[in-house]
Amino acid sequence: MTDVTTPSAAPDGPVPTRERLLRAAAGLFRNKGYSGTGLAELLAAAEAPKGSLYHHFPNGKSDLALAAADWASEQMLVLIDASFTPAPTFQEGAKTVCYKLAKLFDKQGKWSGCPVSATLFEGPENEAFHQHAAKLFEGWITETAAHAQRLGLAEAEARAAAENFYILLQGGWQLARVRRDSDVIRGLHLQMHRPLPAHVQPQKND
Repeated sequence: MTDVTTPSAAPDGPVPTRERLLRAAAGLFRNKGYSGTGLAELLAAAEAPKGSLYHHFPNGKSDLALAAADWASEQMLVLIDASFTPAPTFQEGAKTVCYKLAKLFDKQGKWSGCPVSATLFEGPENEAFHQHAAKLFEGWITETAAHAQRLGLAEAEARAAAENFYILLQGGWQLARVRRDSDVIRGLHLQMHRPLPAHVQPQKND
């Protein structure tokens, strides 16, 4: 998931086959889901021979799906960090995440879903996919909660704010796909409760 607000430099040489497979899989799974993407379509998009798939991913499409979800998740973590690091408040950081994702949604054609859920929830019904998705989502939440604490929220409030943000984001992604409207994602931050910083947390009664 590239931060499309920053132009990408052209590669110096040919893209390695493994990376071409990952990028093709991440894009196709995000747009069409795991089950809706055929192996021939995937290989054609990656411009890769069938043997190369099994060379890099011995279990074929399922191994590629796990690796593609990892690749997309890393791009999301970069976007999260780039959004929250310069932000003066958690609310402003969340707003920037929403704007960046909305711009990405526009660029991808207004039908792209969350790269993790589209790949691993719509894939085969297996525990490995579900556990991997949980791990990746936890990484997003943990990274966002760490930024929230740095921006002045108490630990429990930071965790709650991060979880609430991604609950909104998952629902917003689905509604944006249905409506073909990136403004759904762009305005998600307005639906958030404004968290209180640590020094003004309400006191518990004894």
